[in-house]
Amino acid sequence: QVQLVVSGGCLVQSGGSLRLSCAASGSFFSINTMGWYRQAPGKERELVARTTSGGSTNYADSVKGRFTISRDNVKNTVYLQMNSLKPEDTAVYYCNANILVTLILHERYWGQGTQVTVSS
Repeated sequence: QVQLVVSGGCLVQSGGSLRLSCAASGSFFSINTMGWYRQAPGKERELVARTTSGGSTNYADSVKGRFTISRDNVKNTVYLQMNSLKPEDTAVYYCNANILVTLILHERYWGQGTQVTVSS
């Protein structure tokens, strides 16, 4: 059973920083893409940032230059460093990972959401 455990969400003031973590645990062969999504009230879930196993990254335009995604392949953990936070970054943040569970089976997993609230 694969699990993604998320931590780090909280209330922060505008301009502040926060780091989210997402650790994968369980039995699997390897992890491919890992990423972060967010969903604000009344809006659809959107991609924030993702990174491949090779280290390539891409970001939503709205967070470029402010957020940094990174991963520790030994710890099977992905991080999202969020700087210069804005009230519009307020959302529930979700971790996502595409995992090679066996040599022939890919599965997509979601972690539990974590609330990030940025006060103005």
